[in-house]
Amino acid sequence: MPSYTTSQIRNIALTGHSGAGKTTLVECLMHHAKAIGRMGSVEEGNTVCDYEQEEKDHKHSLYSTVVNFDFNDHHFNLIDTPGFPDFLGQTLSVMPAVETVAIVIGADRGIQTTTRRVMSVASDRKLPRMVIINKIDDHMDELEGLLAQLQETFGREVLPVNLPTPDGSDVVDLWEKSDGQVAFSSVAEGHTAIIDQVVEVDEKLMEAYLSQGSLSKEQLHDAFEKALREGHLVPVLFCSSRTGAGIDDMLHIFEVLCPSPCEGNPRPFVLTKDGAESEWFAAADPSKTTVAHVFKVTTDQFVGKLAMARVHQGTIKAGESLHIGDSKKPVRLAHLLKINGKDHAEVQEAVPGDIIGLTKIDELHPNSVLHAGHDLDNLRFKVIAMPRPMYGLAVEAKSRNDEAKVGGALAKLAEEDPTFQVERVAATHQTVLRAMGELHMRMMLERLKNRFKLELDTQPPRIAYAETIAGKAEGHHRHKKQTGGAGQFGEVYLRIEPLSVNGDIDSHDPWAGRLEFVDETVGGSVPRQFMPAIEKGIKQAMEGGAIAGYPVRGVRVSVYDGKYHPVDSKEVAFVAAGKRAFIDAFKKARPVLLEPFVEVEITAPNTSMGDITSDLSGKRGQIEDTQIIAGDLCMIRAKAPLSEMNNYSSQLKSMTGGQGSFVMDYSHDEQTPPNVQADIVAQFKPHEEED
Repeated sequence: MPSYTTSQIRNIALTGHSGAGKTTLVECLMHHAKAIGRMGSVEEGNTVCDYEQEEKDHKHSLYSTVVNFDFNDHHFNLIDTPGFPDFLGQTLSVMPAVETVAIVIGADRGIQTTTRRVMSVASDRKLPRMVIINKIDDHMDELEGLLAQLQETFGREVLPVNLPTPDGSDVVDLWEKSDGQVAFSSVAEGHTAIIDQVVEVDEKLMEAYLSQGSLSKEQLHDAFEKALREGHLVPVLFCSSRTGAGIDDMLHIFEVLCPSPCEGNPRPFVLTKDGAESEWFAAADPSKTTVAHVFKVTTDQFVGKLAMARVHQGTIKAGESLHIGDSKKPVRLAHLLKINGKDHAEVQEAVPGDIIGLTKIDELHPNSVLHAGHDLDNLRFKVIAMPRPMYGLAVEAKSRNDEAKVGGALAKLAEEDPTFQVERVAATHQTVLRAMGELHMRMMLERLKNRFKLELDTQPPRIAYAETIAGKAEGHHRHKKQTGGAGQFGEVYLRIEPLSVNGDIDSHDPWAGRLEFVDETVGGSVPRQFMPAIEKGIKQAMEGGAIAGYPVRGVRVSVYDGKYHPVDSKEVAFVAAGKRAFIDAFKKARPVLLEPFVEVEITAPNTSMGDITSDLSGKRGQIEDTQIIAGDLCMIRAKAPLSEMNNYSSQLKSMTGGQGSFVMDYSHDEQTPPNVQADIVAQFKPHEEED
């Protein structure tokens, strides 16, 4: 049985931009808690969290990592997350496992792209947030300005709960103390500001404070945690993970003020009963029906598939069996593991709020829900929306011997990373990998090589255009073939027009929204048994493309006449006739080519705004918004054709001296300009089949 209870657990995700010192901070916290004998170093490649080969080679966190330790009768589960915007999916995927999101900011770097994104998502998910300003020892002159930037950017609820001493060797607690020497502002002013903010969430407490003039920390404790849960307070802590300044105070704040799983905002599930969906919340009660959620899956070289799960309700015991989602057959949990980087320790039990590893259960995937009650068969987790990966590479195995291995290896990588996708693009006949950016893609290919010993040939993917029509037309084809024996005969007349689709298409039919096929023949001109063959021919034409070789969508086809022969008419004849009649009509119906557009959000020095907007305009981009934000930065939002954005990462670095970053997501499809369409159509060389 664990030596701790649910109320003693603290689950905290350390997030923030790259270079803020998150991994070193984890080392420092574990060292102060005596969980490790000596601190590791990112430069030396011997930290608890950065143990993968790619992380050691590049000296940056690239994957989220769980560690745990005990301190002052409390149990801490910390999750270190990568900071590059390309790896944001790793950060977002661990948020369901924690009660508190700590955003680490390097005093030398200030507010950056990942800082803003994480603050926004954590707020939307009603997760308590705190800001940790690291590296105070070398940047004392910048701390007051950075705090002012944080308050300007994120609101007056951002308040320090400690301040550094004048020499930066330690910090002074503002929550429990009201005097002392600090580098800027004053302890009394900071103490009053945070008390004033906290009492606003409790009217009775505010009345007592106004009448008495002061309150004890015991009186304020519940209000402090309520302010955290409601986003009414975002505490700021100062520290130096290099010198250890502020680390003892940080552990104390984690222990005393961060919510336990009993106190935090419960994570939202969705329960379906009798066809109706409703929100469902777990209770951190060890005696209730067990519910756990898998938030991360990885492959360990020693234990195989490893799923990391957060226990939300009930108690999990080694050897018991639980159901996964709506599966009728339970799975046995042979081993429960506590995770510490690459090391694992086996435990016999996990209480509500704890984070554990589950091994060798192939049925577990990210967002799987484990439960012990049949009344929860249709329970699923309300997942965080992930950014859509838009940077693509077309790949194929370097050798025939590797072809069979590549699919399985890529599937494992895609399961481990929610923003890495593998797709077979029918329009281009290519296997395309999708990642968040060039760096993300490079790291995934490195991991493929390091872990699976596989290398791929890569090339830029063809853009997945789509064909459609803007007008109406009629088409006709007679298929007639005589070869000495029984012949082939089929004749089809049809009309096509644009298919209007209102709202989202809720259908399992892959042709929904692409084709509406209607039989308008009369008098038996074409027997009913040949209609499926005509439709099959039309679908063949739509898959192969009519003008440029890309899939057709959004058409309504009406077959209104035709002819058949009682002996020579066969299905194959009407397949060919339907296909050619469709192509004939399509070319007359003002065909257009659609291309995907993406939404782009760029953060860069404001001195680069003119260059960036001019460059986007040259890429047929549409500037939607520009803002000057804190830290002498600008934010630009635009929409642009995906075909123009394939190498944007390197182009932006060139324009901004390496200081710009961007995120990109799919927006919509739009008609290509006539000159672009003409060039693409001219390159299409269809394979002409014999009649």
